[in-house]
Amino acid sequence: MHLLRTVATPSSNSRRWPTLLVVCLAQLMIVLDVTIVNVALPAIQHDLGFSQANLTWIVNAFLITFGSLLLLFGRLGDLAGRKRVFLAGLTLFTLASLACGIASTQAMLIAARFVQGVGAAAQASVILAIIVIEFPDATERARAMSAYVFVSVAGGSIGLLAGGLLTEALSWHWVFFVNLPIGLATFALAQRLIRADIGRGLHHGVDWLGSVLVTVALMSAIYAIVEATAHGWVSRPTLGFGALAAILLAGFLALEARLENPIMPLRILRVSGLLNASLIRGFLVTGMYSTFFLGTLYLEHVRHYSAIQTGAAFLPWTLTVAALSRGITARLVQRFSPLSVLVAGMASAVAGLLLFSTVGPHTAFFPTVFFACFAIGLGIGNAFMPLLTIAMADIPAADAGLGSGITNVSQQISGALGLAVLSTIAANHTKGLLSTHHHTLTASLISGYHLGFLVGAGAIAAGGALALVLLRPRQVRAELELAPAPDDTAIATSFELEQEAA
Repeated sequence: MHLLRTVATPSSNSRRWPTLLVVCLAQLMIVLDVTIVNVALPAIQHDLGFSQANLTWIVNAFLITFGSLLLLFGRLGDLAGRKRVFLAGLTLFTLASLACGIASTQAMLIAARFVQGVGAAAQASVILAIIVIEFPDATERARAMSAYVFVSVAGGSIGLLAGGLLTEALSWHWVFFVNLPIGLATFALAQRLIRADIGRGLHHGVDWLGSVLVTVALMSAIYAIVEATAHGWVSRPTLGFGALAAILLAGFLALEARLENPIMPLRILRVSGLLNASLIRGFLVTGMYSTFFLGTLYLEHVRHYSAIQTGAAFLPWTLTVAALSRGITARLVQRFSPLSVLVAGMASAVAGLLLFSTVGPHTAFFPTVFFACFAIGLGIGNAFMPLLTIAMADIPAADAGLGSGITNVSQQISGALGLAVLSTIAANHTKGLLSTHHHTLTASLISGYHLGFLVGAGAIAAGGALALVLLRPRQVRAELELAPAPDDTAIATSFELEQEAA
């Protein structure tokens, strides 16, 4: 039986935190890229002559390859070695960033963005697996997860600031060139610090048919979501690609059940923590994306903030998540249980979105927007870490890459779907009000944003209710209840004791 082996050295334990810094740098590049490009879109459109319809492909090209390849690369990390897949993805992402920066035509830029998404998928798919393997002690793992959450969640507002500064001070080309020094430094550090691992091996054969099926299925699903935003939910492209995704996914699952060495062993679907946490996080991500997307539109179109001012407006969110990532959330989880911290965090995020739903044409940043961002940052910072740890807690080490890929895929799909639904709801409501000729453009926009915020709040509230149902605490053994918990009590063990399978 070929199990994953790790080549460790006597100093390997001292490398854990530097290794975390390396993978978080790689994650930051990906997160920054998502928002930093959005800020530069008007300048790109003007310089390369994009139509409004074609302009969306600068974002969608990256999203489609990124979301659809996460599962495949996660499994390849288990088979071929996670360090190898991580370095390959990092190299491809950095080279594609250079190609994006020097692009002189629409076709060159869109093609480079497709390739950039492939590289991002390869490196992102194994990051969580590397963290899980490097931090077997659950207290340290919780702190490491907190740092990962900070980078993943707060990096978006940093991207808004950086995108505005680079675009205004230099040019849109630099929103891509900025990845080059970061990518080179990250590669050099990763080559030195990340432990070499030997995967289960490719010599038994790779499930290429299953790989193609699941990749095309995910690509079709994401494309259907993208087309829904542009053409409507009942349009022929949306329904056609949605049906194709469902058929391919069903064929993929049937194939995997019959193979000896499938790309996705169906045993992973019996890990209830992974599936339940992914479902709950989907509702949470929907609300989070609504804040960034609708909140940015409100600040720029109604309050007329510049890109830099908009990025600064989200700093209460960013700084709150940063403070929580210093170990506060990990200690709260130890003290009050993962479920309690998770539900309290989701309640705080709901409160922040409800506060956002009260903004008007002249609402000042303080106190309304400030406390809305603060409450959402408090909620996201406290909810994401328990969910990630629950998702990865019971996954065997040999399947850690696959678990990491599933976790990332669920977040990307739910984020894309949630954003498409919320933006459609807000836009349709605005159009409906304008068609009556009784509302001004500003009033119609604000009303649409309000509805989007309320739906986002409802999604997070639904996720909180699901957490209470799916993550019910078990009865803890009497001897464990009476024993005082040491400072390094394993949080993963507490998850095991405090949750039961649905």
